[in-house]
Amino acid sequence: MKSLVSTEWLNKNLENVRIFDASWHLPAAKRNAFQEFKERHIKNSSFFDIDKNSNQKSSLPHMLTEKGEWEKILSKFGINNSDHVIIYDNSDVISSCRIWYNFLYFGHDANLISILDGGLKKWLNEKKSTYKEIKSFDESKYQATENYSLVLNKSQIDLNIKDKIFELVDARSNERFLGKLPEFRKELRSGNIEGSKNLPFTELINKSDKTFKKKNELSDIFIKHKVDINKNLAFTCGSGITACVLGLANSIISGKKPLIYDGSWSEYGLK
Repeated sequence: MKSLVSTEWLNKNLENVRIFDASWHLPAAKRNAFQEFKERHIKNSSFFDIDKNSNQKSSLPHMLTEKGEWEKILSKFGINNSDHVIIYDNSDVISSCRIWYNFLYFGHDANLISILDGGLKKWLNEKKSTYKEIKSFDESKYQATENYSLVLNKSQIDLNIKDKIFELVDARSNERFLGKLPEFRKELRSGNIEGSKNLPFTELINKSDKTFKKKNELSDIFIKHKVDINKNLAFTCGSGITACVLGLANSIISGKKPLIYDGSWSEYGLK
């Protein structure tokens, strides 16, 4: 799996890949991701709206959509199964990882889906070019295959509390995990899933340039939080976005594809 590409690599390969800006912001940030995209983005990139391109039939946020709907979404973007897709964001929650996970779940070649390490922040810090022009692409006929082994539902989470088939790791802040802070969504109680471990996703990211820490550093952080990297790991968070940051970090460590509780605390924490 080629989970990460550098800004230098992307700058040399802008014409050879398909690029998505998958920025998503928490409501409290009061930022409009699409508006920011229109003002400046990496050449040839398209905007991927995480909310609009998720399951519209679910009351839960950002849930995986149906296979046929995913095929329509990617076909409208003109994505082919053979395309190397690069995803970046300009988000505090490293939202690009969620779309990386979606591509893997729907069967895109794991070697042809990558995150831009450091995202737009690093790109801008290096004074690399951005554009306002939005490129259009001819529609394609994308074909998806669901990999059900990469997703968990609530009943599987409940069963695991008894059977301990996998170790569940929560990406939220320690204060939210321990129930010391209220959740962002008023309909949710505070707290965590019984037996889960806490590893705040922010610890995996270098503050200076938003890049992922090195493989050995990531392993050490998992171990520090008493997460056994030799076990089968699954990831959860508030609404299924930052869980994928842990999933990507684990893929760097282990080479394994991420296992995500799609509903996360937005489902499990309902009052």
